[in-house]
Amino acid sequence: MMASRKPLALHLGILALLLVLFFVLPAYHVGAFSRIMVLAIYAMGYNLLFGYTGLLSLGHAMFFAAGMYGFGLTTNLTGFSVIPAFASAMLAAGLLALGVGYLALRTAGVAFMIVTLMFAQTVYLIILYFGTYTRGDEGFVVQQAQRQLAGIDLTTETARYFTAFILFSVCFLAMAKLVQMPFGKRLIAIRENEERARMLGYDVANLKLRAMVISGVFSGVAGASYALLFGYVGASFAGVQYSIFPLLWVLLGGAGTTIGPLIGVIFMFYLIDISSGWTNAYMLVAGIVLVLLTLFAPQGIVGTLRKRGVAWLP
Repeated sequence: MMASRKPLALHLGILALLLVLFFVLPAYHVGAFSRIMVLAIYAMGYNLLFGYTGLLSLGHAMFFAAGMYGFGLTTNLTGFSVIPAFASAMLAAGLLALGVGYLALRTAGVAFMIVTLMFAQTVYLIILYFGTYTRGDEGFVVQQAQRQLAGIDLTTETARYFTAFILFSVCFLAMAKLVQMPFGKRLIAIRENEERARMLGYDVANLKLRAMVISGVFSGVAGASYALLFGYVGASFAGVQYSIFPLLWVLLGGAGTTIGPLIGVIFMFYLIDISSGWTNAYMLVAGIVLVLLTLFAPQGIVGTLRKRGVAWLP
């Protein structure tokens, strides 16, 4: 019983720490953690598909972009307020994930990677093609007047941080619960041995599709949150690099762990931030550190801690 309480206590402790950080960190780092929490939601969504189900996607940026454009275009073109626009963004990401999953999950392994990459590139080109509405590479700004919720101006630093915190908390605890449910255990069974899971009677195709949709919705929530809190929507967020970032975050923090995505985002964010203050070749520095971590801690930070004696880490 005590062991089962440790993961819950850790999750709640992390949330309490994030809450306290607002009051003790300088303004720059408060803004940084607002961004980190949003990107961690994206990493969580990716981790469900990759870390728990064993499906390596190279096109997750399309779901992030679906949420971002779903929110931004809805507010700009229809005048919807924050909550309906946010719901539209989640719906857009979920439907896209359902459609892509239905087709892409007919493949496996390298073919799945390539198919998801091609779908993501298609979404990117669609954004550029409809530049009249999306403003293409230039993107567009979500105006301050459109980022109001119940009379609260979400463009202020305080409102931005606490909105990011609330969204992150809901997604963080929901994901922790989800992977402990029978559904999450079945996804792990598929990751470990898909044929055995199929022999045990699990509907593998259905479970994978559900994981794809949930993963897409989480990614869409992150994209909509980014547009809402930082007020910018651009095609660069649908590019290949934004499909690679969540993979790196999850690998660094620990695939198949609930706290790994957050740790991976924090580590990589500050690695790039600090190294960019030393040299213009900051990506080279980041690359070297990432290679070293991959060589000496292939299971990620949390996975390595698990292996070295803290087996209860979620």
